[in-house]
Amino acid sequence: MSLDGIVTRAIVKELKDTLLGGRIDKIYQHEKDEILLNIYSKGKNNKLIISASSNNPRIYLTDHTISNPSTPPMFCMLLRKHLTRGTILNIEQFFMDRVVFIDISSIDELGLPSEKRLLVEIMGRHSNIILIDKTSGKIIDSIKRVSHDMSRIRQVLPGIKYEYPQIGNKLDPLDLNENQFHGLLNKSSNNAKIYKFFYTNYLGLSPLISKEICFISEIDIDRPVGSLTFEERKSLFNSFSSIIQNIKESKFNPVLIKNTYGDNYLSFHALDINQFGNENKIYLDSISEVLDKYYIRNDTLDRISQKSQSIKKSIQTKLDRSLNKLSKQKNELLESQDRKKYKVYADLISANIYRIEKGVGEVELENFYTETMEKIKIPLDKKYSPAKNAQRYYKKYSKLKNAHSLLLSQIPETKEEIDYLENVLNSIDNCTELIELDEIKEELIKEGYLKGKIKKRKKKDPISKPYHYISSDDFHIYVGKNNKQNDYLTLRFAHKEDLWLHVQNMPGSHVIVKGENKDIPGTTLEQAAILAAYYSKGKVSTNVPVDYTKRKNVKKPKKAKTGMVIYENFNTIFVTPSRKQVEEMEKVDE
Repeated sequence: MSLDGIVTRAIVKELKDTLLGGRIDKIYQHEKDEILLNIYSKGKNNKLIISASSNNPRIYLTDHTISNPSTPPMFCMLLRKHLTRGTILNIEQFFMDRVVFIDISSIDELGLPSEKRLLVEIMGRHSNIILIDKTSGKIIDSIKRVSHDMSRIRQVLPGIKYEYPQIGNKLDPLDLNENQFHGLLNKSSNNAKIYKFFYTNYLGLSPLISKEICFISEIDIDRPVGSLTFEERKSLFNSFSSIIQNIKESKFNPVLIKNTYGDNYLSFHALDINQFGNENKIYLDSISEVLDKYYIRNDTLDRISQKSQSIKKSIQTKLDRSLNKLSKQKNELLESQDRKKYKVYADLISANIYRIEKGVGEVELENFYTETMEKIKIPLDKKYSPAKNAQRYYKKYSKLKNAHSLLLSQIPETKEEIDYLENVLNSIDNCTELIELDEIKEELIKEGYLKGKIKKRKKKDPISKPYHYISSDDFHIYVGKNNKQNDYLTLRFAHKEDLWLHVQNMPGSHVIVKGENKDIPGTTLEQAAILAAYYSKGKVSTNVPVDYTKRKNVKKPKKAKTGMVIYENFNTIFVTPSRKQVEEMEKVDE
């Protein structure tokens, strides 16, 4: 992970500069593995987020408001008891490891001063938040209890003495020594990849910074250690040494790395990272700001991905069934269109019943329905008499006749269901907030696709909002992320003269361009069409057809599902969407 010992050191420095001497006013626990401390320091309210998430453990200052459960969990209550109104005395890093401890002075239940230590262990799935008594060193409790059954090496339970994580044989890079460095290289396996050498031998280094050392030295990261020349080894040490010197002097340069092929961030660090080029780099003033942007986006997307898996699986199963159903219905419709031949078979058998021998599998008879009385071959079931075969053909004709009229109404219904389910899957992919996923789940429960109860919404409950862009011509463009937002934008928000856009014949978002009684220029139309295509199933396609019309030409049929509409009097524009085009548009954060 990118949050290595170097990033931890930058975080600790920032927290010490900001929070030392501060007072803890409030404590919240909004996730089972995450807490938030409100700390008043140096005339300002600060929010410190600490997470022991298996996927995204972290600690940093955040500017975002996070919703909290109505009933605080037990660990939150315990922290409130011991730490509320406490003063932060010290913040330190354990060597160069991803372990941070915060010493807090508070008043205990007897009114006596007491010192506690809050430990934050950022160690992947073993991450934890632990409260200990500073004097005795014993654990008061932790956000994750680790029993002997879970780990024989190190238990984390109330009442036992806290032990810092073992660092093994790794060396502290802050004590970097050239002779020792070359000695370690000599002891390494000749086939070992060079970039792995750094983070397996030195504490606090991640694969990312290890690769950066190789990049600075212009040495391939996959080169085996045994292939390095003396000059290359010297170059690696010098690159490593320069990075360590920047760490010692706190010359941090917090940077975010954008993902070229996705909506998330690829990486981050406290030092400048050059291996990805300059195009995808975003420099920010503080490491907390970098982490806040990275984790607000990535952790939210990660949690959405986890929570949406079961919904997507259920909807995909229903979609597959509907697609199979449609295939069968189309085959049955084709067969039913040829139904008249079965009535002809039955009539001819009945008219010639005296000429047909029992037990034959086929008979050739003159077709009196044609002018030339051409002979046709009629298959027969040997098990039945000629009269019974005629009766079976009459029955099949009647069944297909009824099926034909039924299928003509059923096939559109099945197509509508497929369109709806595909739209739901597209909406899930467009989710950027957990509340949007909750809205989709509520919609599916309401439509009968998922089991469950719909929670009654309160006035204070947050409501999801559509994307809001401003075109290069200063027109406001709104993009729905799910069916609920689509219905809101089209049926309630948009004026009848506003422009409405949607990709043609595929799942996608409703897009509204607010006209404000002005003519909408071609550049704005194209930008809106790009957004409609980008937030659709045609996101990675070329020449995507996007239909556009005035809002007054869009209608919602009776009993139509959420987000489903019909429209008329439209034109079509073809666009090729790209992430770069969308990112270059001005986006309003509301």
